[in-house]
Amino acid sequence: MYARFFPLAAGVLCLCGCVIEVQTGPTRHESREFEREDVQSLRLDLHMGAGELHVRGGAEKLARADFSYNVEAWKPNLHYSRVAGIGDLRIEQPGTSHSHLGDITYVWDLQLSNDVPVDLTARCGAGDARMDLGSLNIRRIEVEMGVGELRMDLRGKPKRDFDVRIRGGVGEATIRLPRDVGVYASGRGGIGEIRTEGLRRQGDHWVNDAYNDAKVRIHLDIEGGIGSISLISD
Repeated sequence: MYARFFPLAAGVLCLCGCVIEVQTGPTRHESREFEREDVQSLRLDLHMGAGELHVRGGAEKLARADFSYNVEAWKPNLHYSRVAGIGDLRIEQPGTSHSHLGDITYVWDLQLSNDVPVDLTARCGAGDARMDLGSLNIRRIEVEMGVGELRMDLRGKPKRDFDVRIRGGVGEATIRLPRDVGVYASGRGGIGEIRTEGLRRQGDHWVNDAYNDAKVRIHLDIEGGIGSISLISD
């Protein structure tokens, strides 16, 4: 799980003076599904303080959310509304300014419809985020990581150009990109490095071989903190 990041996370949180003991209990499992109805696009906003986040496609309806947690006070808050064909789903972890680093289970597993256009925003404090997004109809992605690891897979056949903005904290980020779709990436590594495969440097950015003639392009803006960033176009 995300235990390997706890020592560093504990140091960061202690410096902020915000580590508070919380009581664990039996692990609870909960699920929510959201109907497609007349939704033409979805805005998904995720705020997780510490845990494991999984986002992927394949939902039979608009979206499905599965949660596992053993801190009762951290039961996820869900807010969903639908106005003029736009679905707005917000999920947040309560009390994210207080963390106890111990034997905690906290996992969000989200499935989204493959054909509904989605704008995804995720803000994660400490832990792991795995996002398998290649099958989705992406319009925009924005991710802010605190302490942990981000693994994002965008390999697929996107229907339109889209932008990806990633801000890293302390840890590692690996972004896998489609080889047959144009890719333009700009990045700053902070205290760390940016490694690339299948991309070539052009001035202050990178592109893949498909970029010049591509009908669909992905534009990435990545800024690391302390750690490494890997961009792989395959």
